[in-house]
Amino acid sequence: MADICLNVELREHTGTGGARADRRAGLVPGILYGGSLGNVPISLKANEVFKAIHSGDFINNTITIDHQGEKQLVITRDVQFHPVNDRALHVDLYRVDADQIIQMDVSVHFINHEEAPGLKKGGALNVVRHDIALMCPAGDIPSSIEIDLTGFDIGDSIHISGIELPKGVTSAITDRDFTIATITGSRAAVVEAEEAAEEAAAAEAAAAAAEAADGETPSED
Repeated sequence: MADICLNVELREHTGTGGARADRRAGLVPGILYGGSLGNVPISLKANEVFKAIHSGDFINNTITIDHQGEKQLVITRDVQFHPVNDRALHVDLYRVDADQIIQMDVSVHFINHEEAPGLKKGGALNVVRHDIALMCPAGDIPSSIEIDLTGFDIGDSIHISGIELPKGVTSAITDRDFTIATITGSRAAVVEAEEAAEEAAAAEAAAAAAEAADGETPSED
């Protein structure tokens, strides 16, 4: 859970006119929904929203809102931005409980590039998914998923089944073992790998032939 707490106030005036008045007053209009309490028009301080967005934790994380000392855990479902200055114009917040399982898109980070044989040979990491859809407890959403590249060679693929997810977290996609990344190679790297494999196979065959020859018993005349 991100360490973000935003103060909110109830909006008395809704609609386009009320939203514009909020923005002129340095506020960001929004809607709080979800659960059994129904939809509630709210407003947030624009400077607090700005800081929260630029922290990197405002989206795809749970945050806390505070209304006169009464706190509620929420997630950000949508943010509308000004097309020119990127200022937040409207936010949609969704109520959650800490132990509630929710679907979130979590970014993936790759580590130990220097330990991947395929990358040492001149190959490249081809990222198929920069984030993955996960089912997580709302109060314990991982900030990212680390994927260790140690041992991966050219032609190898990284699938979701090979990733150790945090306790209580599962993939939201359950009907297939989808690919997260592959190690691809330049033509030169591929040729080099193929030649090395051919040389290894030839050496193994030669060794086997020599061993067989040594084991033959000379025939008697």
